[in-house]
Amino acid sequence: MSVATSGWLQAGLLVFALAVTYRPLGDYMAHILTSAKHWRVERGLYKLMGVDPEADQTWPVYIRSVLAISVVGILLLYVILRVQDHLMLSLGMPAMQADLAYNTASSFVTNTNWQNYVGESTLGYTAQFLGLAVQNFVSAAVGICVVATLIRGFVRTRTDRVGNFWVDLTRINLRLLLPFSVVFGIILIAAGLPQELSSHLTSVNTVTGGSGSLYTGATGSQEAIKMLGTNGGGIFNANSAHPFESPNGFTNWLEIYLLLCIGFSLPRTFGRMVGSHKQGYVILSVMAVIWAGSAATMTWMEERHWGSALAVAGSSMNGKEVRFGVPGSALFATSTTLTSTGAVNSMHDSYSALGGGTAIFDMMLGEIAPGGTGSGLYGMLILAIVTVFVAGLMVGRTPEYLGKKIRPSEMKYAALYILATPSVALVFTGIAMATGSARRSMNNVGPHGFSEVLYAFTSMANNNGSAFAGLSGNTDFWNTTGGIAMVLGRFLPMIFVLALAGSLAKQRHTPASAGTLQTHTPLFAGLLTGVIFIVVGLTYFPALALGPLAEGLK
Repeated sequence: MSVATSGWLQAGLLVFALAVTYRPLGDYMAHILTSAKHWRVERGLYKLMGVDPEADQTWPVYIRSVLAISVVGILLLYVILRVQDHLMLSLGMPAMQADLAYNTASSFVTNTNWQNYVGESTLGYTAQFLGLAVQNFVSAAVGICVVATLIRGFVRTRTDRVGNFWVDLTRINLRLLLPFSVVFGIILIAAGLPQELSSHLTSVNTVTGGSGSLYTGATGSQEAIKMLGTNGGGIFNANSAHPFESPNGFTNWLEIYLLLCIGFSLPRTFGRMVGSHKQGYVILSVMAVIWAGSAATMTWMEERHWGSALAVAGSSMNGKEVRFGVPGSALFATSTTLTSTGAVNSMHDSYSALGGGTAIFDMMLGEIAPGGTGSGLYGMLILAIVTVFVAGLMVGRTPEYLGKKIRPSEMKYAALYILATPSVALVFTGIAMATGSARRSMNNVGPHGFSEVLYAFTSMANNNGSAFAGLSGNTDFWNTTGGIAMVLGRFLPMIFVLALAGSLAKQRHTPASAGTLQTHTPLFAGLLTGVIFIVVGLTYFPALALGPLAEGLK
C-alpha cells in the first residue's frame, strides 16, 4: 500500500469513527449534565464532601470552586513531587527540584502537561499515579464543567444559578472519563502497550547480540486518559513517538481518535441542551472544516520537495517515525495542536518552516477545532457571540444568539476572553526575547529561534503542552514564567466564560423575529469561520511574520 493511500485510509476511517460516535456520545454527555438522578456512589461522595447536590451555584461561587480545587491540586502535586523519594513505589527516583516541581504541578492542573523533564528517569509510580494521573482526570473534567455553565446560561432564564460544580465534576469523572479510560486502556494494552507494575525495567536483547534493560512501567493504563482528556503528558520523553506509547499504526490511529472524540461530540451535547440540533451541526461543521483544512495543509507542507535532500527522500521525514510516515505524523500533529492535547508522535521542531508554522497557528486559533475537553466548545461559542455582534452592527439591530440579547456587558466578557490568551502568549514571548538567560535556552538563532520561543508560550498560554524540542526549558526562567503563563492562560478565560454564563442566565428569553439572524444556516457557519481567521490574523500576524513566515519565505 502506498503512503498516500495509507494516509487517505487513516483519515477516512477516523472521520467515519468520529461520525459514528458523534450522536451517542454527545447525547450521553448531555444526559450526564442534565439528569436529575444521582448514583448511589455519587451521593456518598457528596456527603463526604459536605455538598448539597440539589443546590445550584451562582457563577462567582462556581468559579471559586474551580479555583479552590485547582489551587489545592497544585499544592498537593507540588508536595508529592518534592518528597517522592520518601514515598513508596518511588523506583529510586530523587525528589524533583523546586522550580521544576512548581512548573509541573501548574502544568498538569491546568491540563497543559508541559514537561520540562524526562519522564522515564524522573518520576516513580506514586508521583505518576497519585499525582499526575489524578490531575489528568480532574483537569479534563473541569473544562467540561465550565462549558456546561455557558450552555446553561443560554438555556436558563431570569436566574443567577448556573449549576453545581461539585456535581458536574463528580458525574463527568465517574460516568464518562473513568469508565472510558478503563475500556480504552485495556484495548491499548491488548494492542501492544506495556503495563508492568512488578518491575519498571524489562530485559531485552539487542540486534548486535548484547543485552540491556528498558523502562516500560505502567504505560497502557496512563495512555488512555492522556489522550481522552486532551492532556498529552507522556511517561516517556519521546511521548507517542516512543514505541512503548504507540507501537503500531493502529495505536497511532486510536490515540488520534481518543483525543478528538469528546471535542467533536460536544456540539451534539450543546445542540441537545439548547433544544436545536441544527445549532450543534453549525458548530461541528466549522470545527470540521478548520481541522480538515489544517490537516491537509500540514500534510502538503511536509510532502513538498523543497530542497535537493527532500527531493531525493520524496518528503520531509526528518523527526518523523518511519512506521507512521508523513500522513500519520501530520494528522497527529494537526489533531494535537487543534486540541489542548500536546502529545506528539513526531518532533514538531523538525517540521518544515511552514509546516511547523501551521502547528503554531492551530494553537493560536484558540484550539477550537475541536479543542480541549470543554474548552474548545466554549471558545467556539464565544466566537459565535462575536460573530452575531458583528452581524448585528451590519444591520443596525441588537444582536441575539439563541434567544439571548448580546448587550455591552456580554460583549465585554467576550472581548476579555479573546484578549486574555494572546496577551499572555505575546507578552511572555516578548519578555523571553528580551532576557539573556531565556535566549541562552534557544538552540537556534534567527527566525527559527524566535519560533521556538513563540511556540513555547503559545503552547503554554493555550494549555497545549507540545513544544519545539530545540528549546531547553528546564531553567529557573522557563519553569517560573511557564508556570505563571499556564495558570493565567487557563483560569483567566474561565473567569470570563463563567461571568458571561451568569449574565446570560439572568436574561429572559427573546422570541425570534423576522429580523433575527439565523444562526443555524451555512451562511452563519461561513461568517463564523471568517471571524475566527480575522481575529487570529489581526492578533498574531506580526509575530508569525517574524518567525515561521520569515523562515519559510527566505
